[in-house]
Amino acid sequence: MSTPRAPVEEYGERYFRQYNYADRPLGRFSMYWFARRYYAAMVRRYAPRLGGRLLEMGCGLGHLLGLLQDDFDCTGVDLAGYCVEQSRLNAPRARALLLDAGDLSALEDGSFSVVVALHLVEHLPDPAATLRDVKRLLQPGGLLLLATPNPDYALRRRKDPQTDAIGKDPTHINVQPPAWWRDLLEAQGYRIARHWGDGLWDTPYLPVLPNALQFALFGLPALVQVVTRTSLIPVRSGVNQIIAAYRAPGS
Repeated sequence: MSTPRAPVEEYGERYFRQYNYADRPLGRFSMYWFARRYYAAMVRRYAPRLGGRLLEMGCGLGHLLGLLQDDFDCTGVDLAGYCVEQSRLNAPRARALLLDAGDLSALEDGSFSVVVALHLVEHLPDPAATLRDVKRLLQPGGLLLLATPNPDYALRRRKDPQTDAIGKDPTHINVQPPAWWRDLLEAQGYRIARHWGDGLWDTPYLPVLPNALQFALFGLPALVQVVTRTSLIPVRSGVNQIIAAYRAPGS
């Protein structure tokens, strides 16, 4: 049985008004604001060099491209016209193209030193095929920075998996455990440099303590990681998992 594909209309303006974005603001000093700056720092840290060509797949509102457009020659692709429009506003020196990440045949072999895929692969019916295509686009030694939900994160047993941050988004059609992604990437010729988590920020987990207190308690490691721009949180302690991998020479 083939994996279902979420309707394209889910990924336009509507997507940013519901699901995880509905109860998490996008403005200055929000979780989203801090996350974009953290991911930009991770790109700069793990990229083989600054100044190369960077591709963001599923570029969304374009804020990450806006943060990186002075460091790289940036291109973003998204299948939603709304996202392409927003990316052109928020990252005016980057190129934003209307393109489905499931078909990257229009892009040239070896044309990027960095490919970023933040919360993209879980939306794809065939992420393995897309990651093979990404390797084709990367130069030897080029970086893939990937973030995707972790269905095995610690404390998920205390949540309703149908309504937590992972389960409540019906466009999450390919949520896979950490070992699945590691095995897939290594089998395709990637070398994994780092695999870590983003913290247990999807509170509440306990029935008695106020949620604000739980968020401060469980979210503190995530805040420390973001502020220090490190990658210290174990995979198991992340609602999402983050992977920095390189295209192995000769692969």
